[in-house]
Amino acid sequence: MWVSAIKLNLLRHFIKPVQCIRCRSFSSLPQLPVSSHCQYISSDSEEGEDSSSHSQYIWSDSEEEDSSECNSTSEVVNKLDSFRKDPGAALTFFELLKAKGFRHNVHTYAAIVRILCYCGRQKKLESLLRELVQKKNDLNFEVIDLFEALSKEGSNVFYRVSDAMVKAYCSERMFDQALNVLFQTDRPGFVWSKFTCNFFMNQLLKCGEVDMVLVLYEEMKSMGFSLNQFTYDIVIKALCKLARFEEAFDVLNEMNKAGVTLHGYNCSTIIQGLCENGRLDVGYDLLLKWSENGIPLNAFAYTAVIHEFCQNSRLVEAESVLLHMKQLRVTPDKYVYSALISGYCKCGNISKALSLHGEMTSIGIKTNYVVSVILKCLCQMGKTSEAIKKFKEFKSMGIFLDQVCYNVIMDALCKLGEVEEAVKLFNEMEGRQIVPDVANYTTVIDGYILRGKLVDAIGLFKKMREMGYKPDIKAYNVLARGLAQYGSVRDALDCLKYMKKQGVKPNVITHNMIIEGLCTSGRVKEARAFFDVDLKEKCLENYSAMVDGYCEANHLEEAFQFFMTLSQQGFLMRSESCCKLLTNLLIEGYNNKAFKLLDTMLKLDAKPSKTTYDKVIGALCLAGEIKWAHQVFDFLTRHGLIPDLISYTMLIHGFCKLNCLREAYNIFKDMKLRGIKPDVVLYTILCDAYSKINKRGSSSSPHTLRSNEEVVDASDFLEEMKEMEISSDVVCYTVLIANNLADAGTVFNKMIDRGLEPDIVFYTVLIATLSKGNNLMGVFNEMIDRGLEPDTVCYTVLIARLCYTNNLVDALIVFDEMIDRGLEPNIVIYKALLCGCPTKKDVDKYLSLFAE
Repeated sequence: MWVSAIKLNLLRHFIKPVQCIRCRSFSSLPQLPVSSHCQYISSDSEEGEDSSSHSQYIWSDSEEEDSSECNSTSEVVNKLDSFRKDPGAALTFFELLKAKGFRHNVHTYAAIVRILCYCGRQKKLESLLRELVQKKNDLNFEVIDLFEALSKEGSNVFYRVSDAMVKAYCSERMFDQALNVLFQTDRPGFVWSKFTCNFFMNQLLKCGEVDMVLVLYEEMKSMGFSLNQFTYDIVIKALCKLARFEEAFDVLNEMNKAGVTLHGYNCSTIIQGLCENGRLDVGYDLLLKWSENGIPLNAFAYTAVIHEFCQNSRLVEAESVLLHMKQLRVTPDKYVYSALISGYCKCGNISKALSLHGEMTSIGIKTNYVVSVILKCLCQMGKTSEAIKKFKEFKSMGIFLDQVCYNVIMDALCKLGEVEEAVKLFNEMEGRQIVPDVANYTTVIDGYILRGKLVDAIGLFKKMREMGYKPDIKAYNVLARGLAQYGSVRDALDCLKYMKKQGVKPNVITHNMIIEGLCTSGRVKEARAFFDVDLKEKCLENYSAMVDGYCEANHLEEAFQFFMTLSQQGFLMRSESCCKLLTNLLIEGYNNKAFKLLDTMLKLDAKPSKTTYDKVIGALCLAGEIKWAHQVFDFLTRHGLIPDLISYTMLIHGFCKLNCLREAYNIFKDMKLRGIKPDVVLYTILCDAYSKINKRGSSSSPHTLRSNEEVVDASDFLEEMKEMEISSDVVCYTVLIANNLADAGTVFNKMIDRGLEPDIVFYTVLIATLSKGNNLMGVFNEMIDRGLEPDTVCYTVLIARLCYTNNLVDALIVFDEMIDRGLEPNIVIYKALLCGCPTKKDVDKYLSLFAE
């Protein structure tokens, strides 16, 4: 336990009499004179002096003989005294004696300590005392004895020894002992070093001993100790960690009263503390206030605010802080950009993330910290090809790509079935001196298994072991699934036995992987046999895996029966498995069983969660089974489960896709009657659907609008949005332009004024709607300048539009650029070029291109 504040005060009185007792043996020890040639040397020059001829001292045979003749303490001390101008030689002599079996005592340690102190070798001193603290050499004296032996030295020695001893104890997390050192003397004129105290308090803070920091602070104040900005900053950090912000502000006032100048990092500490404790808005207000008052806040304050804004998906505000930094000429660092890029990737705005990455590279900030985040985001968004392309681009830019980056792309390649390319990257890592880790091996093994190459997977697994890597549970799980899918149950069981021998215990996922592998390969009976016979201890996760396996193999009746048997025993599987079974039953036409499953869930008092609700309705809508999605919706509503905005949006969207706008509008009205507020996504869906109906007129489906129904126009929804103060987003603005519901130029200006960033889809739609007189290439070039990379669709629309407006020269330039980017033209582009050709010669030219 930590000493209390009372013990701190008592320590000073306790240690003094102990010193008087122990100093009895010191008077006979020879004193080392302070050499005029060995004045104080700062620690900064220590390394330079170590490189001198003395630090490279080599013992001659005669000197080794001299060392062997030193058998007594006094002889050793005298010999060390002879090296007082050469601390390197003294240390070598000291260590040589130790190697020869001489047991150093408090007097010989005191002698070497004096030499190191007088010559300013602080790092060597710290190393020596750290060894003493660790008691590696079975010393026969206590640390307090060393202080007693040095008690008659000057303040310079005492400062240095105290400082080094505190650091030695802190390195071993022996904080009680370090505290005792600080309180070990009452010698006249001796005052603690503020630097030592600051170091000690900072180490306490790093190790979570916050209360002790505050106790020590109060003790230092009571003793009239001179505090500096760094001391106060440590105390402010401690108070912020405890969320005691009022006291932190009191410390700022104490600084002012003590005449200590308030520094930017003191204020930054409070802002950072507020942000980390969930008081972001207060921290942001303080940042603005203090920066306006001219307090030079450091980058940490801005980073803290930006990071928390990004964590809370408040990216517009985060970017405003970045702009504020730039205006005040505070240089954004890698942490600021990393937070913003991670935030944009989290919400799927990859174009903005890439734009910020480009900004980082342009100002010379290394981006190897964030490229893995960008690559992961692209893969999660389904833009695997673009992720691979970016990976190659980053590599060509000389950006260091680590194991994580390689793993992301190897995983993407494996999922695309391009295992050979993944293997090439794996081999490339070794050529670039990037050592593959277990995760990299596991990814390629998984890729081999996905392609059914079990022999190659086993070979790589063996290689991983031969290279000295110990496979983890994930690697074994992947292999077990592959053995079950392409080998046999026996192979999988042998894998489980081998795992146990290697000290890796199979877990629930391991068993579920085997069940999944067997069912995926159609061996449902073997999977059931493994479940019934080999799996001795079962849990609900295993039961769920069996149902998932049945669904995977399309054995829905067995899955349903398995579910019912389990439910009759009063158990229910995880909601994801229930959701999967329910959806599959409805899609395959087992409607009675599906609703019986729902009824059973309700009887077991296991109402579907909102997430399960949404997943079932979403899966049915995606499969085009809107009728059954609506029936599930109504069934759950009748049983007291009120749908949320997500469920309503999916159902309305499903009906809109089928052109059943009457049903969609009725559900929309029901939602509003239940008090659920529509959002911009739902209004965008309705605006898009109704504007298409308005354009098609009488060609609309008979299921849409009838004479006895309320007539609704797309503009009605826009008016509702204004009344409810719902702002449009980029997708909504894109829909407005695409359906001629608003002027393209006006919409574009509104977006920019609101700080919204147009994406590639918006620009593609904008290009498609521009009339003959508009500057198509100007819009396209602006898109490029914003860091957006056009895709095949964008090039197709642009080339078609240029040909339509008789700008064939520009169309051909864009066509060549598309080819240079590695994008493959489609038939629409060739048709547009052919239609735009003014002469037969041009037609022949592009017909030959089309033939190629």
